Amino acid sequence: MREGHLEISWRIPASACDHHARLSIPDTFAAFMDIATVHAEMLGVGADAMAARSLFWLTVRTRVRFLSRPKMGEEVLLETWPEKPARLRCNRCYRLRRGEEILALGKTEWAIMDMNTGTLHPAGDVFPADLDFREEPILPEPFLRIPDTFSEAPFASYTVRSVDIDLGQHMNNVAYVRSMLGAFSNRELEELKIREVELSYRSSCYEGDKLLWQRRLTEEGLQLRAALEDGKTVILASMR
Repeated sequence: MREGHLEISWRIPASACDHHARLSIPDTFAAFMDIATVHAEMLGVGADAMAARSLFWLTVRTRVRFLSRPKMGEEVLLETWPEKPARLRCNRCYRLRRGEEILALGKTEWAIMDMNTGTLHPAGDVFPADLDFREEPILPEPFLRIPDTFSEAPFASYTVRSVDIDLGQHMNNVAYVRSMLGAFSNRELEELKIREVELSYRSSCYEGDKLLWQRRLTEEGLQLRAALEDGKTVILASMR
């Protein structure tokens, strides 16, 4: 059976740290994305292999829970594994730890687009037949359903730049996290005491597009929406 779990050692670089010399929230998302990319290549379902089959991975939703953020220079362990796929969706799990101490947990829901038809491709037949799926879900509770009913005026805007664009030719998933958190001051972020961030990706945006960020405070935490100037929703998010 092919191993469905990847673990690597990672020393926290200065470039991934915030003003307190801790691993930043966006760079935690980036670290999980990076190890997922490495593991996908090892399993034969990386971007090039999927493109050869006219398939493309789509990020649907992602959640990261922060228990403790490591300091610059600390050596930590990054782990990832895919859950057994459902018919059209599959989850990938992530864990960041220091020894046995868990520092952060993450989960991403994916779908697969058939680039020839524009429809979703069954998720179950892309992984190797001999893959040993690890039966250990992370953050097993359902993803949030954030109502797309924002009436609040935008509190921040962001113009998508060339450096935000990824191989799909649209704004990178982590760039949305940076844009969202960048709408707040460091003082505001510290007052929020963020322990969990979740994003639901609704549509793509491209270089030159302008994102308008809205927010509302609910009993479940701070909910946010990023929309284009024409009103089209791009991101729904929650910070708790």
